[in-house]
Amino acid sequence: MRLTVLGGGGFRVPLVHRALLADRGKGRVTEIVLYDLDRDRIAVIGEVLADQAAGVPDAPRITVTTDLDEALAGTDFVFSAIRVGGPEGRVADERVALDEGVLGQETVGAGGVAYGLRTVPVAVDIARRVAALAPDAWVINFTNPAGLVTEAMSRLLGDRVIGICDSPVGMGRRVAAALGVDPASAWFDYAGLNHLGWLRAVRVGGRDLLPDLLADDAALSSFEEGRLFGAEWLRAIGAIPNEYLHYYYFNRDAVAAMRAAPQGRGALVLEQQRDFYARTGGAPGSALEAWEATRRRRESTYMAENREAAGAGERESCDLESGGYENVALALMRAIAHDERTTLILNVRNRGALPGLDADAVVEVPCLVDANGARPVTAAPLEDHALALVTSVKAVERAVLEAATTGSRPAALRALAIHPLVDSVTVAQRLLEQYETDFPQLGYLRGKAKR
Repeated sequence: MRLTVLGGGGFRVPLVHRALLADRGKGRVTEIVLYDLDRDRIAVIGEVLADQAAGVPDAPRITVTTDLDEALAGTDFVFSAIRVGGPEGRVADERVALDEGVLGQETVGAGGVAYGLRTVPVAVDIARRVAALAPDAWVINFTNPAGLVTEAMSRLLGDRVIGICDSPVGMGRRVAAALGVDPASAWFDYAGLNHLGWLRAVRVGGRDLLPDLLADDAALSSFEEGRLFGAEWLRAIGAIPNEYLHYYYFNRDAVAAMRAAPQGRGALVLEQQRDFYARTGGAPGSALEAWEATRRRRESTYMAENREAAGAGERESCDLESGGYENVALALMRAIAHDERTTLILNVRNRGALPGLDADAVVEVPCLVDANGARPVTAAPLEDHALALVTSVKAVERAVLEAATTGSRPAALRALAIHPLVDSVTVAQRLLEQYETDFPQLGYLRGKAKR
């Protein structure tokens, strides 16, 4: 089985490779094609993968290319993890927003809108090439903003593109540990959009254990979401929110913490990665060692400002380990390729599963997966407060899609102005002007009239 990785020089590619090396099942991936435009980065990642594969019998064969058509032709699966604008773009996304006093984050708020505006056109171009060169391939999308990008690609690929995220997986693991249950034995009633979902029930043996968790102060304080949101708020909404909802529920606190931080998250990641790519290599095993050290430093600072604002302390050691999106990707591929039926929380077209959103809206919900792909499980309606936020953010996503695919500048302005975390049309106008200055490749500026 052949897997093509778009963004093959990306820092997290070794996580996917590690999961594939551990897979000894029949019909496993035997060839990995790494596609990237940056030859230097892909060479360094190639060294890490070679170190990982040392001593592993029958490790997947790895080829490298900078030609997209070559990478896609005849492939079985496409794993998309590109970053349009690179880590430098992320720094600008965050800086421009924070300079205006609104949230600076790569997938949430103004930064997420800017990231989407420049990423959607590239993702749509990729979808066109997949449809032409590998029409039977399945696309697994991890490119952020994951739900938005998956919806953009689904307009060309239909249900053959599926978005994944590690946030629901991590939450489920932490909640199960707090309850003292095996996550494999639990049904997690999770629903919403990518980075905007709620865990509403944890059913084991037909009984919902979430009310017991919400009533237990000690149990709530034992895991990250409990410490981030606090017992009082979790009881008020009767659910465990995705960690990214901290940016919405505690927006002022999060923005203040980000503005007070000596270095933004994007700038920190950029610094770490520049050092890693510049210094890595030269001796057997050294690339893997450097990558692992950098990865652990990166994971330890994940959402650091939010934890600081909430007084949530350091990340738990278990959350510094891998086992998130790469294992979801592997389980998804095996379920489709070999009809190994499973249930995964994925980003897919709604098709009536989540009331309040149309059939084509990409949502993040539990799905039944087999050789026919991923089918969302019908979910109970969201509570009014959650549905209001979901529909508001979906409207933002639709405006981004319009701007990026039709060349409408008014749609880009609308996407920023109606976002719940941007509080003024005037601010939205200034944000858009600055993003246009920093990113002339924004979708509606790519040879299109600014209508």
